[in-house]
Amino acid sequence: MRTRFFALAAKLLAATFSLLVGATNFSFADATVPTADIDGASDNALVKRYEGSFIVSYEKLAYTDFSLPLSPLKVSQDPDARDKNNNRVFAPDKKIDAEGALTRIAYVLPAQRSPLEVLRNYEDVIAQGGGEVLFQCKKEECGGASDRSSDGGGGDMSLTMYSFSASDLKDADFSNGKCALASSIADQRYFTARMPQDGGDAYVAVQTYTLMDTLYCKELNGRTIAIVHVLEPKARDKKMVVVEAAKMQESLTANGSISLYGIYFDTDKADIKPQSDPTLKEIATLLSNEPKMAVLVVGHTDNQGSFDHNVDLSSRRANAVKSALATQYGIDTNRLTAAGAGMMAPVASNDTDDGRAKNRRVVLVKAN
Repeated sequence: MRTRFFALAAKLLAATFSLLVGATNFSFADATVPTADIDGASDNALVKRYEGSFIVSYEKLAYTDFSLPLSPLKVSQDPDARDKNNNRVFAPDKKIDAEGALTRIAYVLPAQRSPLEVLRNYEDVIAQGGGEVLFQCKKEECGGASDRSSDGGGGDMSLTMYSFSASDLKDADFSNGKCALASSIADQRYFTARMPQDGGDAYVAVQTYTLMDTLYCKELNGRTIAIVHVLEPKARDKKMVVVEAAKMQESLTANGSISLYGIYFDTDKADIKPQSDPTLKEIATLLSNEPKMAVLVVGHTDNQGSFDHNVDLSSRRANAVKSALATQYGIDTNRLTAAGAGMMAPVASNDTDDGRAKNRRVVLVKAN
């Protein structure tokens, strides 16, 4: 009787285990071979798709900044520089920092198409549109972790992570889009290109690679993925950027501080751009109208890069504003105290482009 009981129990345990394994395998099988584009997605007019491919991830921003490599990624000289996922920071020595309308599209290519074949077809599209390839690389030559796309932490940044991280994606976990952009990869290929347009230069970045996954993305394992970024020239909407001196005074009186978004810097630099002049002029007008007022000029950054690097960058930017007010507008430096807060006081989430843009600002704080 006891033997029969244990035999029956063993069979029940085996059946339960089999069901659990089956359920587990099912939960990890959410990716499917696409047969249509995701809802709301379409090709960018400047760069058509490879025939037979489908869009699995799509995002379009009306206006943002975007950095395109013109040389391989190199590890940061700062040994403590880490990104938000604790990866060693990699960046190119040469790059283009552009602003405009940005479209990011991820395609799943037909079976048996290699990353190289797909990239060469995109190069043909660039040439047909009157553009030129400015930089290209392949595999480990691109720098950083060549086996990673946008996901992973505690190692080296990848080429994909230089443009975005998995946490930036709006695609659901286990979806085709998330699988295409956050899986392990092999045989990556890349180019940066320029395409002249009537309103200025457009820039195109194309990265292709083989998706490598045998779990929940296994239906796409071995398929080629193409990530296409298109940055198109576009005039920035000038809304609530230049704050008039009277509004600055009102906010300083009522709240003790005011955030200003009309002072512009290139990415990771402290040189003030010429389009910042209207806001600097309004600050100078405020201080001229209030000769006894002293202010703190506080620089703020997003969370990209290490803590110490961002504190230093924000401090240099604040000092650049102080110097410009003194040299261009004759404001007494004794009335200006520059400081850098780095990433310490965000006003929005750093997980999105829009949030990071809100965190990059200069704040005036009333000192007396």
